[in-house]
Amino acid sequence: MDAALPSNAYERVAAQARASSLGMQAIPHSLRSRSLEAMAAALRAHQDRILAENARDLAEAEAALPPSLVKRLRLDAAKIEQMAAGLESVQSLPDPVGCIQEKLELAPGLILTRVSCPLGVIAIIFESRPDVVPQIMGLCVQSCNSVIFKGGTEAKHSNRVLYDILYQAGVESGLPENFAQLADSREAVAALLQYDQYIDLVIPRGGNALVRSIMDISRIPVLGHADGICSMYIHAEADPRLALALVHDAKVQYPAVCNAIENLLIDRSAVKDMLPPIIADLANSGVRLLGDSELVALFPGLEPASEEDWECEYNDLILSIAVVGGIDEAIRFINAHGSGHTDAIVTANEETAGEFALRVDSSSVMINASTRFSDGFRYGKGAEIGISTNKIHARGPVGMEGLIIYKYIVQGAGHCVADFTDAKAFTHRRLI
Repeated sequence: MDAALPSNAYERVAAQARASSLGMQAIPHSLRSRSLEAMAAALRAHQDRILAENARDLAEAEAALPPSLVKRLRLDAAKIEQMAAGLESVQSLPDPVGCIQEKLELAPGLILTRVSCPLGVIAIIFESRPDVVPQIMGLCVQSCNSVIFKGGTEAKHSNRVLYDILYQAGVESGLPENFAQLADSREAVAALLQYDQYIDLVIPRGGNALVRSIMDISRIPVLGHADGICSMYIHAEADPRLALALVHDAKVQYPAVCNAIENLLIDRSAVKDMLPPIIADLANSGVRLLGDSELVALFPGLEPASEEDWECEYNDLILSIAVVGGIDEAIRFINAHGSGHTDAIVTANEETAGEFALRVDSSSVMINASTRFSDGFRYGKGAEIGISTNKIHARGPVGMEGLIIYKYIVQGAGHCVADFTDAKAFTHRRLI
């Protein structure tokens, strides 16, 4: 054991990640790109091995987990190809490190430059989805960060084989040892969250219980969202066919995700003409429909919605519907009951759409588009490290920019503060 590292197993992992992150900062973009290319090739070459380990997880999970979680866990040849293609898409992104963001002449010969740089060490805690491993590893490599993974036990075999394949390809390509590490014990999460001297950012990806628990106990900044309570508002001037298609997509296309809608709002003047076909379509798709008292009286097939339902993330084929008196009431409802994730308006009125986008306090606002577009890959980020409803350095679907921060570099020629007794000596002239 290296005497310079702590003896505690989890602290040792964190300290190794910190040491590796300092080495990662010196890795040129060309080597990082070759490493990502090698990782993608390794996934394709070891497809059978990956599927065999995934089958072990599925055999254990199918008797213990609900179908929605089993679906997230399952891998096939197409998903492995998506993982490989995702690494290649990250490889094609511009180098995010060392970019000049701002350049300012403070005084003649004294230049301030703000330059992008990696955060350092990322801890990613996730459930069910083995494809998180290549997604996050690719983004961390390209952004010169080190990463510690802690996946759920339901995916332990899949996570391990993916990690081993990718790590070996990375090290053989020239990346430093411990650029990525996998912690697979139950005690790892609570232990790692103690080491704020080593770990710079925690990203929880999973259900509400996981994300909330991390946010509640972390000593380290957390990038994530605890709830995905998304709403779609049908304005009186919406195109009925457009509204029908968008509601269906936002609820039915994949209900077990954080960007599916849980609440549907509709203007009172549009209920008679627009809502009946929407209700019929959702009911035919197996959606359980809840409504406020006004709608329950009009549509006997709706179940009464409770106050708790307006703030419930169902992650299932369940939808709560409410009547509103106009855009002001719709915005108040969303800002009061939503989680700041993704909310949408359907309208042909551009002024109303602009007002909605301005006043709804969410990380993503959709105008005549499904909430399901709120996704890092769909936003052109190559891959997604997570979705943040925090108001910190990154918000909404977060790609590589969430793993980048900046530093200030001041270049002088013997400049001393003592010589600047007069504020007029500063020029503060913007160069970039």
